Amino acid sequence: MDFINKRKTGGEKEKLAGDFLKGQGYEILGQNFYTRFGEIDLILKDKDTLVFAEVKYRKDGKRGHPLEAVDVRKQQKISRAALYYIARNRISPEQPVRFDVVAVMGEEIFHVKNAFEFQG
Repeated sequence: MDFINKRKTGGEKEKLAGDFLKGQGYEILGQNFYTRFGEIDLILKDKDTLVFAEVKYRKDGKRGHPLEAVDVRKQQKISRAALYYIARNRISPEQPVRFDVVAVMGEEIFHVKNAFEFQG
């Protein structure tokens, strides 16, 4: 699969994940937040908690479960991008923050709250 098709598929799965989370009562604050540190797929509000969510997709399990793709290096990139987002938007240090992963495999959606801690 070439890069353009991967971007298109990724965008479709991120929209699917966002719609799924909206249905769970989340408010979408942003999508595809790019920084030089990395990218955050979805930025959401879950009641009083700011949620940074990574969306991973696999057509099937041949290359492993999508949750396994969010390794420590990826967690560090997301954490640094989240820190930048918080600073840039002058969000209080008292604001509760959480890192979630939404895995899409085939037609199934797996949402893991608190999938990892901040990796500073």
